[in-house]
Amino acid sequence: MGLRVYLDWNATAPLRPEAKAAMAAAMELVGNPSSVHAEGRAAKALMERARAQVASALGAGAADVVFVSGATEAAALACAGRGLVCAGIEHEAVSAWCDVSLAVDGLGRVAVADPGCTALQMANSETGVIQDLPEGLAVCDLTQAFGKVPFAFDWLGCAVGFVSAHKIGGPKGVGALVIRRGLDLEARLKGGGQEMGRRAGTENLIGIAGFGAAAEAAARDLADGVWEPVEQLRNILELALSRDGEGTISVGKAARRLPNTLCLVTSGWKGETQVMQMDLAGFAVSAGSACSSGKVRASRVLTAMGFDEVAAASALRLSLGPEVAEADAMRFAEAWVAARERFRARAA
Repeated sequence: MGLRVYLDWNATAPLRPEAKAAMAAAMELVGNPSSVHAEGRAAKALMERARAQVASALGAGAADVVFVSGATEAAALACAGRGLVCAGIEHEAVSAWCDVSLAVDGLGRVAVADPGCTALQMANSETGVIQDLPEGLAVCDLTQAFGKVPFAFDWLGCAVGFVSAHKIGGPKGVGALVIRRGLDLEARLKGGGQEMGRRAGTENLIGIAGFGAAAEAAARDLADGVWEPVEQLRNILELALSRDGEGTISVGKAARRLPNTLCLVTSGWKGETQVMQMDLAGFAVSAGSACSSGKVRASRVLTAMGFDEVAAASALRLSLGPEVAEADAMRFAEAWVAARERFRARAA
């Protein structure tokens, strides 16, 4: 097989060299961040530097950032036991703790009646559709928007948000909850006073160090405009895939989207079949959220948007990154369009 092309950045971004270097340096520290001796203080200092890096990238205060194992744990800490409502487009890590009752329109936008009792994502991982966040939102999943579109938590007006390191080129298995000053959330993991009493357990210092370095690099990239050419390439690719594409829908095209995300539905051509065909051709793509991969079922997101079961099971998600070359994207377009023509011929 020739050189592979990675088009699944929303599932996980490649590890940044800055994160890898920070993690290697953290491995040399022996101390526990909760210990008061010199070794412990050195570990604590490294952790607090990373906290400041993540907070700066989020537009929040360092004291408001709580390190956790990832967005799934953060969602549970943010949502469990609070009686929140959400829409069917939310990640299952959020919807598992909420009453899924909010309406979604055909472009994936959610109508919010009571922000103070609502959990709402900033951007969808499958469609890339960006929400207009109401003031006073209880919980906001910032995972996909972080590092791709500009925002500051302190300006959003929401009570709680959360992010995951590996979506921005940090390591897997670490994330952060950011909490509006003055809000008290009950700890779900108890047994120690770590993370200002909000999350017990010795912190993952190596992962946190990588997270901090990745957050700083991601914020710098965003300020430097690295996602603008990604958006241009996404639009070129979308046009190439839509040409002579009768029966193929580009989901959310008329809405504001993440700069890197493209979701295509060719009803009847199963998403997992497309993923396998493209994998064999040398391209890493997905049929939806990585947390739902391997489950042969229709996309909950597309179903909530009004797609029928057949169409909702026929989605392909492409998510690009700054390292994707136009030539590689066009090679994908050629391979995918040829596969679609073969599908059409069989279905005729």
